[in-house]
Parts: sequence; structure tokens; C-alpha cells
Amino acid sequence: MKRILALIVAAVIPALALFAQNEKADNILGVYKSADSSYKVKITKLADGTYKGQVCWVAERCDANGKVFLDEKNPDKSLRNTPCDQIVLFKGLKYNADKKRWEGTKIYDPNRGLKANMTAEFSGGNTLKIRGTVMGIGETEVWTKE
Repeated sequence: MKRILALIVAAVIPALALFAQNEKADNILGVYKSADSSYKVKITKLADGTYKGQVCWVAERCDANGKVFLDEKNPDKSLRNTPCDQIVLFKGLKYNADKKRWEGTKIYDPNRGLKANMTAEFSGGNTLKIRGTVMGIGETEVWTKE
């Protein structure tokens, strides 16, 4: 009987730890507003357990003639007709429980048409710090969860 109980405990404790880690990783899910309120990003979970961030709203969606701004600077020519409020900024983001942050992918900057190594971590409450770096040079943006 003690052996069976020990086996059950040995199986349950790692499962609970994994559940707690996944629950913490999922804290990133939601809609975020940029610091200057010019755009919003929706972060969702993909089937493989990683995270994707996609623009879901832009303050200035159209030019003076009513034409929707497109992702014209995208290095992938097949994505240059993507409306500005549908651009995928990142996908494949993973939670690193040891560092208590998300990492492991690149973030796309549609204003420059560049990709940078990405990390993300909460800096208190609903404030998410997004850091992009290229060859050691970086820039940080702050998004607020709605």
C-alpha cells in the first residue's frame, strides 16, 4: 500500500509543478496597449504551447484618402499586403520558468522592417516589458494589459 501511495505521489507532484508553470506562463495571454496608445497587441497561445503576438488595433489605420496602411517594409514580400491592424509581431515565444520571462523567438518591428531577439517579462502588475536586441543593441517597449 505504501508503495502505491509513493508511486501516486511521485506522479502527481511533477504534474502539479508543470501545471503551475503553465499557469504562470499563461499570464501573458491577453490584449496589451502600447505606451503611447498608438496600437494594441493580442497575445494568444498556439497549439504547440508557444505564444503569438498580433496587432489587433491601430489608432491611425488609414491614410488621408481612407486607404488602410499595409506592412510595406516587411522583408517577406508575401506579407507586404497585410493590413497594419493584422501584423504578426512574434510567434514561438516560450516561457523560461528559471528566468521568469518569455524568450526564444524574434519580434518584428513593422516601422523598420526588422526582426530582433525578443524577451518579455512583467515589471509589476499589468506592465509587460518587451525587449528587442540585435547584436547586443536593444530597445525596450512597455505594454499595459487591458
